[in-house]
Parts: sequence; C-alpha cells; structure tokens
Amino acid sequence: MHAAALAELSRSDARFAGWAYHAFDIEAERLPEALGAMARLGFAGINLTVPHKVRAVGLCASLDPGALEAGAANTLAPDGAGWRGFNTDGYGLAGGIRGDLGLELRGAHVVILGAGGAARGAAVECLRSGCAGLWIANRTRANLDLLLAHLAPLAGRVPVRALGDDAPPEGTLVINATSAGLRDADPAPVDLASIPGAAAVYDMIYNPPQTRLLRQARALGLPCANGLGMLVHQGAKALETWTGIPALRTAPAMRAAAAKALGS
Repeated sequence: MHAAALAELSRSDARFAGWAYHAFDIEAERLPEALGAMARLGFAGINLTVPHKVRAVGLCASLDPGALEAGAANTLAPDGAGWRGFNTDGYGLAGGIRGDLGLELRGAHVVILGAGGAARGAAVECLRSGCAGLWIANRTRANLDLLLAHLAPLAGRVPVRALGDDAPPEGTLVINATSAGLRDADPAPVDLASIPGAAAVYDMIYNPPQTRLLRQARALGLPCANGLGMLVHQGAKALETWTGIPALRTAPAMRAAAAKALGS
C-alpha cells in the first residue's frame, strides 16, 4: 500500500522520489533497541503492529492525544532524538465503516467484541466521535472490566457497559475487534442472533475476507464489511503524519494496491 502511494506521490513531488517503506520483524523484547536504532538512522516514520502497540506508548518521547487515550500507538514520527506516538487505527475504523457501510459513528449505538488493544482503540474512537451508547463483549470478564474502567473517564454522558448487563437498542452496529476469524476453524466471536438489535456488522479482519461472523451476518440479511477499508485508511493517515499529504489523496492508490495483493 505504502509503496504504491509513494510511487504515485513521487511522480508529482520529487521530495518522495527516494522514499521507501520496509517491513521488519522485531522481537518484542528488542523493541526499545530497534526504535533507538531507527531514530539514529533517520527513519521518517514507523508503523507498529501487535505485539508492539501498547509497549511503544512507554517508549515514546511524546504522545498525540489519540495515542494517549487509546493507550496504544501504531504510528511513530520523529520527535527530537526520539519518537512521537500516534494512533491512526481509530481514524481507519471510522473511514472503513463510512466507506463500506455508509454509516457514521456519531450518534450510533455500538457493540464492540473484544477487550484487547484493537478493541480499546475502537472504543476510544467511538467515544471521541460522539456515539450514543457503547457495549463491550469479551470472553474474559476481568479484561472487560479493565477496559470499562479505562473508558469511564472518556465516556462523559455516553453510557458504556458490558453486553449482557442490558440489551442494545434496534439499529446497533456490531464491530469485531477480536482475532477470532483469522483461521477458518475459529468460532465466531459472538452469535449475532443473540444481539437482537444488530443492524450492521464490521469485522476488522480483512484476511480472510469472509469470516464466520460475516457469513452469519449475510445469512441474517445484515449489511456487513471486512476490515480492508480500515487497513487502507489507517495506513493513509500514517502516511499523512510523515509526509503532510492528506490521507484522502493517497487512500485510493493504497486501496487498489491492497486489494490486488489480497486477490480481492
């Protein structure tokens, strides 16, 4: 995605002619060493994925409010001798839901499945966007309670509760922020029939493109989408952080490249 966007940018802006995007497999315990080396080598920016997003927060010289609230950083930009942490996952989620389902988080009733880093970022974005109500479902109650406690200071007057304490209303958007569905043998993270108010489903997983949860959503006649749009928009926002080029300008090239790579 980034290579395609940078190639397009370089055709009209010579500043990016020498830019390249590389993938590195960094062991969790070597993250501090890697971030220090990349700063010394003059990297223009870094993306992080699991298991690094949460730990990176404590390794950054400064944090953008979005990363601070989410407690996770997936994008780093130079900040003096260190890094400033950003979280573009929330922007990506909102953009994916808007583009693929035609829905806005503002004013929506939302159920989030999961209580890990992805769920935390999704929940923070829902609250920052002005959702009407938020329900969290997770297999482990202790982790669910930790997330609810983290969200309480951010919620204001928005009700945030565990799914099962009461039922969400009709018209609810269900967001899967768990890893259930990455393998064909995975069970669905929830039985959608147990959420009678469900009206649409967004699964953050994009590979495979059809998870068990999405197949059930289609069987129930619910509008649904996978996480390809989220992947694209969070990546475009990260590129904007490093280059200053608006994310909406690079998103189409990134989407085309991602779809081609995934064969979809």
